[in-house]
Amino acid sequence: MEQFVTSLNNVLWSTPVIYSCLAIGLLFSILTRFLQVRHFKEMIKLMFKGKSSEAGVSSFQALSLALSGRVGTGNIAGVATAIAFGGPGAVFWMWAVAFIGASSAFIESTLAQIYKVKQGGQYRGGPAYYIEKGTGMKWYGVLFAIAALVAMSILMPGVQSNSIALGLDNAFGINPTVTAIGLVIILASIIFGGVKRIANVAQIVVPFMALGYILLSLVIIAVNITELPGVIALIFKSAFALESAFGGIVGLAVSWGVKRGIYSNEAGQGTGPHAAAAAEVSHPVKQGLVQAFSVYIDTLFVCSATAFMILFTGMYNTKAPDGSYIISNLPGVEPGPGYTQAAIETVIPGFGAGFVAIALFFFAFTTIMAYYYIAETNIAYLTRGKNSKWPMFALKLVILGATFYGCVKTAALAWALGDAGLGIMVWLNLIAILILAKPALIALKDYEAQKKQGLDPVFNPIKLGIKNAEYWEKEYPKDENQVS
Repeated sequence: MEQFVTSLNNVLWSTPVIYSCLAIGLLFSILTRFLQVRHFKEMIKLMFKGKSSEAGVSSFQALSLALSGRVGTGNIAGVATAIAFGGPGAVFWMWAVAFIGASSAFIESTLAQIYKVKQGGQYRGGPAYYIEKGTGMKWYGVLFAIAALVAMSILMPGVQSNSIALGLDNAFGINPTVTAIGLVIILASIIFGGVKRIANVAQIVVPFMALGYILLSLVIIAVNITELPGVIALIFKSAFALESAFGGIVGLAVSWGVKRGIYSNEAGQGTGPHAAAAAEVSHPVKQGLVQAFSVYIDTLFVCSATAFMILFTGMYNTKAPDGSYIISNLPGVEPGPGYTQAAIETVIPGFGAGFVAIALFFFAFTTIMAYYYIAETNIAYLTRGKNSKWPMFALKLVILGATFYGCVKTAALAWALGDAGLGIMVWLNLIAILILAKPALIALKDYEAQKKQGLDPVFNPIKLGIKNAEYWEKEYPKDENQVS
């Protein structure tokens, strides 16, 4: 099984695919005239605007829901793994992916808003919806929905629950089976409450967990502040083969940085748009900009916090392709949360293991919640016009089972399955948003034009010539005056 999954990942995450992710993000950055820089202030303002409704959630709730998916094991274990196999230079490439990927997140999330629907009394949307409505290829939408459903409910929850179980076992000696039972009970109490309960939990837990983690990293950095120039120089030199020790693995720095960057911030992956579609906004671009900023929060803030704690304290190992060690400061410690734990222990003895275990619990648990919501949305897509009660109930049982199983299986297989699930979704979604970028770019131009006129932008797809945006068309009934 593990050998098959590894072979699949070698194809899904081959060098051409990795560079394609960067190239597509760069293309969208150019086409949007680097909106991730131009509209930075607007992104922050929009986060706290808008209110929830019976059908949708507020912009902040949608941001929190998306961040609950983005901020997960990848922010702790994933960063450590990137440094272990790609060296410190991998951190630079994670930053590059976040900066460039913010434009990809904008495109996909704006598309999710344009083509969202009101289904069962609430907003639904995401890649499956915009693929079908934007391209007319229903089979492609169904293919993505099935891939997302399998990835989110079966393949990827195990990565998160496995990290929780390992962290709690290492820190507090809690048996993984006990952890598995506890996780299932808590998760069930939330997902059986529907999207509103998930969003309400996310908007409280996500800001709390991210801020707490970043504040601790600032303490670690402050204590080791003299290392700042050297660490920054090391990251940049290693990224471009200018550091002799890491010069031979610059290709791995790019590969691991991009792969773990995409895994963590999910830009272009197709997960963020599901939460984006649920937001109650007057113009799709509003939520597109908010979701672009969520990529910054994930990688530039939370992932950087992990990277700096590890690199400032020197608590890491880096392996060469032949299996030897370029850096071996933690003999016998496997790549993962152990690096961050060791880093914290250097400053606050006896605190590292417990803190990282608790951080992993919050990061990973909220990600599993987000996985459920994404899977639920794709079930809703696949069962439109049919009774979805039993498929939804079955989905809850499957994701609870996958979460339980993830606690007791090997970490290597968990990560391999997670990478495979992510890779399939990235392939399908990147091709789709390349085909469908035009409506998002038209919407951006319209939004900017209205802002210049001093207006609070509203979206009229009929006037803009965007077809199949049925939800928005109902807001603006077609008449001769509007068309002209």
